[in-house]
Amino acid sequence: MTTSLGETIKRLRTERGLSQQQFADMLYIDRSTCANWETGRRMPDAAMIVQIADVLGVETAYLMNVTKQANDVSNVIMLDDERIVLTGGMPVLKKILPDAVVTGFTKPSEALEFARNNAVFIAFVDIEMGKTSGLEVCRQLLLINPRTNVIFLTAYADYSLDAWDTGACGFLLKPISEDTVKQQLGRLRYHY
Repeated sequence: MTTSLGETIKRLRTERGLSQQQFADMLYIDRSTCANWETGRRMPDAAMIVQIADVLGVETAYLMNVTKQANDVSNVIMLDDERIVLTGGMPVLKKILPDAVVTGFTKPSEALEFARNNAVFIAFVDIEMGKTSGLEVCRQLLLINPRTNVIFLTAYADYSLDAWDTGACGFLLKPISEDTVKQQLGRLRYHY
């Protein structure tokens, strides 16, 4: 199991007998920023990783390697409130992305929780899911990790204009096929 950067920061901080507040004060940041790193809700940028390494007395390369290992797994999620769409779509994604871990969700809350705990490379998100809008789920995913590639799924082309206002990088009509998914993969905003 790969240890996350947040878990490593917390372990090193506690080994040095520092509270989150003491650690935050040494870095001139808010304690909540430290808490967000340790829980994986946010990631420090490269410049901050250098400062963290200095405060914790480790090599920057050590923390950068932890970050690289955590990002080596390509998590792909598919969110649709209709299980039949997942049943038909997930095998397509697994075939096209054989090195990725593809996980399906029928509940937006579970998909968002997964994204809080795992770096999501691509999220295929249904636009209309009962009371929850996929457009809002997209916004939440991008707040969690701005480098998530969100591709909307829908049976209605009318939603395409609304979808572009969210920061998504693609749009697929259901049912998905290998060809349409491959086309979208060529248009990803972020590559890992």
